[in-house]
Amino acid sequence: MTALDGTHQPFKGILLIVVATLLFSGHDALSKYLTAFYPILMVVWARYLMHTLLMVGLFLPGSGLRVLRTRRLPLQALRASCLLATTLFFITALQYIPLAEATAVNFLAPLLVTALSVPLLGERVSRGQWAAVLAGFSGVVVIVHPGGELFKPSILLALGSATCFCFYQILTRKLSETDSPTTSNFYAGITSTLIMSAIVPFFWQTPTGWHGLLMLALGGLGMVAHLLMTQAFRHAAPALLAPFGYCQIVFAGLLGYLLFGHVPEPATLVGIAIICLSGLAAAWMQKRVKAG
Repeated sequence: MTALDGTHQPFKGILLIVVATLLFSGHDALSKYLTAFYPILMVVWARYLMHTLLMVGLFLPGSGLRVLRTRRLPLQALRASCLLATTLFFITALQYIPLAEATAVNFLAPLLVTALSVPLLGERVSRGQWAAVLAGFSGVVVIVHPGGELFKPSILLALGSATCFCFYQILTRKLSETDSPTTSNFYAGITSTLIMSAIVPFFWQTPTGWHGLLMLALGGLGMVAHLLMTQAFRHAAPALLAPFGYCQIVFAGLLGYLLFGHVPEPATLVGIAIICLSGLAAAWMQKRVKAG
């Protein structure tokens, strides 16, 4: 979906994507909080169950079963599995890694997409884009430097999340050629809900009333954030909105400080800045390649 599909209102698009990144950060912070009381699999199940119920309530009455029509069911299932794996890796990482650092490492995904778009999508990648990819990985090295608080095996969970999210984005590009975003979001929610529903009985803990409401809110935050992001791209071009996606790291840092009392090390802040700048450079150069 591009800005051409809706009215071109760049400021509205920017506002929508900034609010979406705030909601995504709130979703992640809430996940970190809930996994201190309940198994990760149960928290993830609640998130996708609510996602699916909201999708059914919002879109099924108007579109009917047409929304489930796809020409690429295996790819939809694979895309949904990548998203579920991303969620499981990321929320597990949050048990060991502060919110801002985990979010920053997850933002390696766009750089991985740039690297893998050559063999998987047949796209051209310039030397400058390759340099941005390498710079992004150097940012992770700065964050995980020996002797730092993140120099431990659990950082691999965040890297696993970024890798799975990379493949999720690549599959989203492929499926956008034939299926609508609504259809893809339906399959992502339904597939993840079915998988987690088969597993969660083995890890069930009855939540308190307050925690049950928070689990419902978790799914609501994720769903609304996805809808806002989709709407943002109806009003402004991806190249314009890309820099504002990195607001999520800023919001994650603020929530990490306010809710969990975490203050990043100076070296960590430098590493986060390198990842952000590398991602922005890669996006800017991708725009130039397409324009050329």
